[in-house]
Amino acid sequence: MSLFTLAVVLVAGLAGPLLAAPGRLRVPVVVGEILVGVAFGRTGTGWIDAAEPVLSFLASAGFALVMMVAGSHVPLRQQGLRSATRRGLVLALLVGVLAVPAGIGLAALTGTGHGALYAVLLASSSAALVMPVVDDEGLSGPRVTAMIVQVAVADVACIVALPLVEDPAGAGKAALGVAAVLAAGGIWFLALRWLHGRGLVERLHDVSKHRNFGLELRVSLIVLFGLAGLAQLVGISVMLAGFVAGLALAAVGEPRRLARQLFGLTDGFLGPVFYVWLGASLDLRELGAHPVMLLLAGLLAAVAFLIHAAVRVLGQPLPLAVLAGAQLGVPVAAVTIGGREGLLAPGESGAIVAAALVTVGVTAVAGSFAARKHV
Repeated sequence: MSLFTLAVVLVAGLAGPLLAAPGRLRVPVVVGEILVGVAFGRTGTGWIDAAEPVLSFLASAGFALVMMVAGSHVPLRQQGLRSATRRGLVLALLVGVLAVPAGIGLAALTGTGHGALYAVLLASSSAALVMPVVDDEGLSGPRVTAMIVQVAVADVACIVALPLVEDPAGAGKAALGVAAVLAAGGIWFLALRWLHGRGLVERLHDVSKHRNFGLELRVSLIVLFGLAGLAQLVGISVMLAGFVAGLALAAVGEPRRLARQLFGLTDGFLGPVFYVWLGASLDLRELGAHPVMLLLAGLLAAVAFLIHAAVRVLGQPLPLAVLAGAQLGVPVAAVTIGGREGLLAPGESGAIVAAALVTVGVTAVAGSFAARKHV
């Protein structure tokens, strides 16, 4: 891979902001980036080779970084979070309970035998998508906080469950891998809290700011890629490593300067590389060759909408209920693991990602409605 190729990938990634710019459309940036990857990858012209090792490496780093930023945006220190925790847990539990029979039913209908995988996909959410919508639309209040708790719980639970259900034969090894990554993330959190308690983080921040060393960013990236490397070593998606690293930052308080630096590196470089690579890696022509997978894509999206909307019976406003159904990280990890291990049927990867993209589009609309209703 040459630097010219990298420039082409970044140019392709500009499709995201270009499509998102018109205020009326409200197309999420990641949708444009994935779609242009589809157009220039396996499905389309083939100009971008997703199998190229360096591009795949950068994409993995981008995925880890995207999940770290998502985890760091979970408002673990927000006032009123504790009072909304119980309600958020109930919302997440209801969706999870409904997802089990729905996933089994979809597997039986399409004949894939992946009922447990579909249940995890349906129950999942995406803090990486929901939190920016909450911030952009200025959503607040106890019900919004409960939704944030619901999304965070669903993210963590489904990230942990995914490797266990996608490859049941290797569930024991996957469980040990998950435990190793969670333990390493817990050690990092305890170390951060200890350093904060002794004022060492503040001193590091002052030195870094006045001398332009970028020490906080360097340390954060070292920890992130260390955890991601551990995840790869034990056969777990880097998604878990990134989210755990981000949660540790959120728990102790992420400095604004570090947040801006991570945002620039993610949204300006590695994030677009990851999403364009993801689109390029898909062969959506297989959907046409396997009509049942087209059916699967539609049903996954529709059922995800319905079971998340079902929390309306608990008094949650419908726009917020639908907003919590945004899905991306878990479906992407499912496709990544499934493709690497050969666990998915032809066209199934495309169906999973296509369904996720539909939920992303619905999320944008739901966020707009939530802002109008001032929920």
